[in-house]
Amino acid sequence: MQPAPIGLVPAPPTGALRTEDHDPEDGRFTAAVTAVAAAFGDPTRRDIFLHVRGTPGVTVTEVATAFSLHPNVARHHLDRLVAGGYLRVETTRRPGRGRPAKQFFAVEEDLTLGFLARRDDLMVLLLQEALDMLGPEAAETMAAKVGETYGAFLATRMGPTDGGRSVRAAMHTIAETLTAHGFAAHAEDRETSTAVVAEQCPFGDAAIAHPVLCAVDRGMVKGLLSGLCDANQPQPIVLSSRARGDETCTALA
Repeated sequence: MQPAPIGLVPAPPTGALRTEDHDPEDGRFTAAVTAVAAAFGDPTRRDIFLHVRGTPGVTVTEVATAFSLHPNVARHHLDRLVAGGYLRVETTRRPGRGRPAKQFFAVEEDLTLGFLARRDDLMVLLLQEALDMLGPEAAETMAAKVGETYGAFLATRMGPTDGGRSVRAAMHTIAETLTAHGFAAHAEDRETSTAVVAEQCPFGDAAIAHPVLCAVDRGMVKGLLSGLCDANQPQPIVLSSRARGDETCTALA
């Protein structure tokens, strides 16, 4: 078993993070560690990230050659880094025939505490006041729209796929993306659907006071799913939320 890279802590077992059992600050820090460990817990993936950072615009083939990997293995590592928000993809057409090449670039952001900056306390207070002024119905509509728009934007950063992902594969990618945004999420394959279960909420107590914020989660999943899948019909999203009295925070598709 490979040791964890220096400065990183292996991710805790699934289900170990429970908001009600931890101080919110501890929970947010643990979620940050979970996000980083999920992306960089594999030494090869860490080295690939450093390689891309030092050689912007590399392709899957170039990474596979540099690390003596099968292209499918290199693509898997790159996709995990993209889903976590550490790399972005650009598609360019090179001279000659064939499909456009996907090129990978590092996203310059603090790898350990990047999402914590997104949850600035002053901004959350401002959000709470805005939600009070809007009222629950308008606030939920707004939250879902913002989440969907942001989810669709994140999907564009991952670049196009050859034929699109299946819903199941997309939900696993979505779990990794939500983890990078502070949700400490994991995917569970069920008989006819896949659930993304979030063990940590980046909105903290604000979501308890304003459960309409849970619509952001649903919107993000919807936006990501529509951007990652090659589906003719929008996928229905069933959402449960602890803030609304449910047992888990889960998005089902």
